[in-house]
Amino acid sequence: MTIDHTEALELLRTGSIEIVGRLTEASNATLYCELGTGGPNAVYKPIRGERPLDDFPHGTLAFREVAAFEVSETIGWRIVPPTVLREGPLGMGALQWWIEVDDEADIVEMILTRDPRLRRMAVFDAIVNNTDRKGGHILPTEDGHLYGCDHGVCFSADPKLRTVLWGWRGEPLTDEDVACLEQVRGALDGELGERLGELLSAREVAVTRRRVRQLLSDGRMPMPDPYRPAIPWPPF
Repeated sequence: MTIDHTEALELLRTGSIEIVGRLTEASNATLYCELGTGGPNAVYKPIRGERPLDDFPHGTLAFREVAAFEVSETIGWRIVPPTVLREGPLGMGALQWWIEVDDEADIVEMILTRDPRLRRMAVFDAIVNNTDRKGGHILPTEDGHLYGCDHGVCFSADPKLRTVLWGWRGEPLTDEDVACLEQVRGALDGELGERLGELLSAREVAVTRRRVRQLLSDGRMPMPDPYRPAIPWPPF
């Protein structure tokens, strides 16, 4: 059964959540679920299962997952799978559509050869200040689309971009990059800004606006900060 983007969002919002397993390699509680018995699959990350971090307020990671989805929706590139914030069997948490990955895709080769599909993800990560773009957080599908997952440590008010996607560092922004950033800049002054204000702190939203304006002003893809780790560990 093929389910489109809108239908997936509706199922995430209204379907019953049946926990059937756990992704044991995840740092926080990450539960594999069915939306109804035998239904489509999803990933449920309850707030109560979040591990305390030194650099992000406790209990905010699920909100950041949803905030990343809101930015992705605004851009229209659908980098983040459908994601909602809702009550589940273990309380409030982020619920994200499960992506079936193409096991034949070579993510290392994509990164090393600067696959042009990854440039969009690099721009997105710069917007949301992603601190954890590992290779394993890139999800290629059989139809050639690339999704990204695990955006719980985005939107810090401090510059913390850590990613394996530095292949375009310092390059001039393309017309597509500029159009994306201008779209986000405008949306942050309207509905997107209001939505992020429900999910993030006022300072984090303000810094997101500032970050987008700075990217447009620089006219270039960001460079690694020489005073901070530039690549997450482990990178995959």
